[in-house]
Amino acid sequence: MAHLGKRTTVVREGVDRSKLYPLEEAVNMVKERAKAKFDETIEVSMNLGVDPRHADQMVRGVVTLPNGSGRNMRVAVFARGAKADEAKAAGADVVGAEDLAEKVQAGNIDFDRCVATPDLMPLVGRLGKVLGPRGMMPNPKVGTVTMDVTSAVKGAKGGSVEFRVEKAGIVQAGVGKASFPADKLVANIKAFADAVQKAKPAGAKGTYMQRVAISSTMGPGVKVEPGTLFQ
Repeated sequence: MAHLGKRTTVVREGVDRSKLYPLEEAVNMVKERAKAKFDETIEVSMNLGVDPRHADQMVRGVVTLPNGSGRNMRVAVFARGAKADEAKAAGADVVGAEDLAEKVQAGNIDFDRCVATPDLMPLVGRLGKVLGPRGMMPNPKVGTVTMDVTSAVKGAKGGSVEFRVEKAGIVQAGVGKASFPADKLVANIKAFADAVQKAKPAGAKGTYMQRVAISSTMGPGVKVEPGTLFQ
């Protein structure tokens, strides 16, 4: 059996790993145990009753957190001409076309979110092997392939969070920082849960949202009673 360090033992005290806690109580427990020397990210993880191997059970979407994510998102935009100027005015960190594609192809990715206008998708599509594994490939389903680059950039900067179910049926995201007031974290988590619920695929059978847990970057997971996400 692995030996637990003193810090790990301390932060786990008082957490019943077999119990489902109401959302507000779980948030307070996680905040109390976020003792790292940096502002830890609060993460939510959900086990969904879907099989992503089937196309009709894919869960994907984007949600704008009402209180922001606490992250300083760097946004790149593939655009030309007036749309490139619009992206710069909206606060995009990197804007370009062929020049930006060359940088990305060379592995120079100094951004966290990628937006593209529809006319540049043939160019961006060739970067799938680089952007895809990083979860950065622009997609019209989550609003990152659009002519409205102003809204896309401001959304990314303002706290919009993309989510996509993994092979094991898990969807997860950072929904704020440990320094956030508890009520703001609760509101963010409820907004995220609502978006995941609305993204329920037609092919999903049985219980959709099966298990939910929240944690801080360095803290223990606290299981949440799924019903309290929608109260």
